Amino acid sequence: MKMEYKLLGNTGVKVSRLCMGTMTFGKEADKNASVAIFRRCREVGINFFDCANSYVGGESERILGELIRDCRDDIVITTKVFNRVGADINAGGTSRRHIMASVEQSLKRLNTDHIDLYFLHHFDKDTEMEDSLRALDDLVKQGKILYPAASNYASWQIMKAQAISMRAGWSPFRCIQPMYNLLKRQAEVEILPMAASEKLGVITYGPLAGGLLTGKYLQAVSTGRFIENKTYPKRYDGAQIQETIREFMQFAEEHGYRAAALAVAWVSHHPAVTAPIIGARSAEQLEDSLKALEIDMTPELYQQIGGLSVAPPLASDR
Repeated sequence: MKMEYKLLGNTGVKVSRLCMGTMTFGKEADKNASVAIFRRCREVGINFFDCANSYVGGESERILGELIRDCRDDIVITTKVFNRVGADINAGGTSRRHIMASVEQSLKRLNTDHIDLYFLHHFDKDTEMEDSLRALDDLVKQGKILYPAASNYASWQIMKAQAISMRAGWSPFRCIQPMYNLLKRQAEVEILPMAASEKLGVITYGPLAGGLLTGKYLQAVSTGRFIENKTYPKRYDGAQIQETIREFMQFAEEHGYRAAALAVAWVSHHPAVTAPIIGARSAEQLEDSLKALEIDMTPELYQQIGGLSVAPPLASDR
């Protein structure tokens, strides 16, 4: 199991081809499980960890901060701002006020003096984009963040932000974080081509579609995101999706692959993707995703897997 490293857009920073998501740290993965997951990641060469200030009320950041204490210079970390993190009426969004307060809280929880990638977690329709971008640029100048980034933005929102930053001479977005997997391929239409053209880093979330592409929900289970979070059944509803899952599971079994590994490897192979974000509740569960590193994703295999789902139409819809 050999780790490969890729350039993060045009930053010159090299990151592992898998990024470890820490959303489970402090929740599904308790402190001991989080330690075991982190250690296993480091053993295989993962140097890239994704977080957010809203994960488990800040507990995920606190745990990650403890784990990176002795290896901070070797680690690339991200965190985010937007989701509500308190009872106050202004404890959310991407206003300058909230960004400036949130970054200080994240720095403290992460036990670091800088954040490598600071994501605007969602597009904020209530805040002038210039205010958010100016705040990020100020944080870059202060050395508190190194690279601004955007998560869950449409391609037009990203390009509008880049144009504003370019005109103002501010630090632009250097990385984006869209959802992308075999069941949800909308990013192929505009977001991924745009990222490749603009040389943006891309870390995609949800490569296993909330666990659907592991096959676990084809059996009776009592735990998992589709049981605990109503968002996931709505996101992945429809007969076509169910058919794709069945065909994918059959393909993986017939060809001797672990389904989770194959799903992660397929996402990772897209030329615009820097690293898919993987997640786990335990070190044991992590192993299936790590097996993606052992799969030789040939062009033929990549096309075969892609053919199991319906590719979205081109942006011009011709």
